[in-house]
Amino acid sequence: MPIFNRGFRPRRHDSAVTLPPGQHLTDDFPVLTAGPTPRVPTDTWQFVITDADRRRHVWSWDEFMDLPRQQFTADLHCVTKWSKLASRWEGVSLDTLFDAIPAVSDHALVHTYDAYTTNLPLADLLGAKAWIAFRYDGQDLGARHGGPARLLVPHLYLWKSAKWVRGIHLLDHDEPGFWEMRGYHNYGDPWREQRYAGD
Repeated sequence: MPIFNRGFRPRRHDSAVTLPPGQHLTDDFPVLTAGPTPRVPTDTWQFVITDADRRRHVWSWDEFMDLPRQQFTADLHCVTKWSKLASRWEGVSLDTLFDAIPAVSDHALVHTYDAYTTNLPLADLLGAKAWIAFRYDGQDLGARHGGPARLLVPHLYLWKSAKWVRGIHLLDHDEPGFWEMRGYHNYGDPWREQRYAGD
């Protein structure tokens, strides 16, 4: 399946800036996708967390917009070796979404509107580590970058930050997602250079 990369221009980075091993700094925000870009209207968008007892916790776009939001700055690291520093976002913390949900599971499988999936330990979504982001650099998040809303887990490689997110399914076991089944590392820590299975 092809990956499209438009506008990537690596540059040498200031020696005072520390990047994960093998990464190159870019000022751009490259667009990479495994298929066509879905266009999801906010009047039909929903976000669903399915808990371990298979209960669905559902937010419409309007309900989601009524939740407490945060502005935050994050460094992004892509498995294709580019890094973008100090990107500015706005979104809802996963801690807020899980506030009323008994998080008794250890594993999560994230689903998107283009049928993409990625797996994460639930611990990596909580503790101020992850957001559902809907604004980037002061603007509503465009479809090419995952809008109207995407998962953002900046401490892991960017493929874990699923675009066009629609839900999270809590599991009692680990279930590999789209790229993990195709040879990517199951966890994806950029500082440990966990790009591919076996790294």
